[in-house]
Amino acid sequence: MNIQEMLARQQEIVNAARRDGRDLTDEERNEFDELQRSIEAANADPAPAAGGSEGSDGAEGGEGARSGAQTSGENGAGVLAERQRISDIVALCRETGLDSEQYIRSGASLETVRAAALTHLLRSGSPVRSGVRAERDNFRAAATDALLMRAGVEVREPAEGVETFRGMSLRDLAIECMAREGVGSTASLMRMGRDDLWQTACRQFFNPTSAFPAILDNAIRKSIEHRYTHVPTTYQLWTRRGSLSDFKASRDHSYLVGGAGEFLRVGENGELKHDVPKSELMPERKLDTYGRQFSMTRQAFINDDIGFITEVPAMYAESAKRTINKQVYGILVDNPAIFDGVKLFDKAHNNLIETGTKPTVEAIQSAMLKMLTQTDPFGESIMLQPAYIIVPVGYKFLMTTIFESPTLNTEGNTQAVNPLYQYRTQIQIVEDACLNALSAGKAAPWFIAADSGNSAVQVDYLNGQELPTIRRSEIPGVLGFVWDIWLDWGISVRDFRSIVKNNGVEIKI
Repeated sequence: MNIQEMLARQQEIVNAARRDGRDLTDEERNEFDELQRSIEAANADPAPAAGGSEGSDGAEGGEGARSGAQTSGENGAGVLAERQRISDIVALCRETGLDSEQYIRSGASLETVRAAALTHLLRSGSPVRSGVRAERDNFRAAATDALLMRAGVEVREPAEGVETFRGMSLRDLAIECMAREGVGSTASLMRMGRDDLWQTACRQFFNPTSAFPAILDNAIRKSIEHRYTHVPTTYQLWTRRGSLSDFKASRDHSYLVGGAGEFLRVGENGELKHDVPKSELMPERKLDTYGRQFSMTRQAFINDDIGFITEVPAMYAESAKRTINKQVYGILVDNPAIFDGVKLFDKAHNNLIETGTKPTVEAIQSAMLKMLTQTDPFGESIMLQPAYIIVPVGYKFLMTTIFESPTLNTEGNTQAVNPLYQYRTQIQIVEDACLNALSAGKAAPWFIAADSGNSAVQVDYLNGQELPTIRRSEIPGVLGFVWDIWLDWGISVRDFRSIVKNNGVEIKI
């Protein structure tokens, strides 16, 4: 076999393992290494120089030595050129749907393959750019889903061809990406040590069209979305969602319009009385940015730490949502002064039961009456309806008993109608351990809140973006792939009338 045939055979061995999603067998590895030794021997063994036989004079010997050195250099250059030819042909054929093996074996030049590729695309009627883009996008989607599935993340509708890449390590995937982009042939990339391959992959980090970092980005985004939507938080059940377009304090809803005068009877040919609606100052809304930075280290790549791609970013996404949850419940527990200068829960707001109790029928009724009798800033009844009872962990069983029992035992051990039974389908019980943690060692409060449309608390996001954003960060000198992750949100108290607090009692679990 000549060098060209040996390189082609190496490519066949690697392609067979790729198709089956496995490593090389011992037999294949031995054959691959034997072929490599033969290639290197052919590169190092120059052809005999003419006139260099034993007994020739010194001049002839010197000329023969120079001829041998020249031949060796030519052979080395030829091997390098052949490797580059094979790499270029493989990359071009992958992009255009041609079989590269026939052109490698026949010794065809790159120009010949380019002409054949153009003819193939013209005959098939496929636009060159769209065909290449579709193949590239399909590959990236399948590789992304394969990473997620290998890491144990549920992928409901995997991309076509995902099984081809599911068994690949990070190293294998990097080789596949770079071979497709013409960085080198699969065989030459596989011969690289892990550290050399890491250095090559890092150079792709700064290429905006490179597949390997783009696939990592996509896998990270999907793992973030999956974890963020499954974090067991409760603030989103009863708070109101909002959106702001920038980080300036919002002025567009700073005043509440209301207090329109009652309609007056107008007699025949009577005059309509002019009225000016009243208004009241409302709280400002403002966003802040919260974020972190993380990196995939060189060690993680070399150790094939596939879990990093999903677990570490997902942990930060979970942290973001838990932070919002803690901040929302922190407002309820800490009871800060709000936009009118009075604490959120205060006698002046008629939304506080100071003598704390655990939830009982009487205590719940008392809290409901406070909400039902609230009026707007202009003295008009607003009839807010209780929709949620928010309790710390330890009360949900009790709440189920209270709402699901049609009758109650009285002091005389007789049965009486349970007035809260009719609300069992209208009021949702929300239980959150954040209230326990924030109230550790003291009384744990519980609350009755109106529906989210009238919620006392609003969580705003920049342009409605509720999922964290990631960005690969180009930081020279950092030994790894670096990502920024951030989310913009702001929490404000909209109105004290739609929530009532019972100071509660200490819970010992």
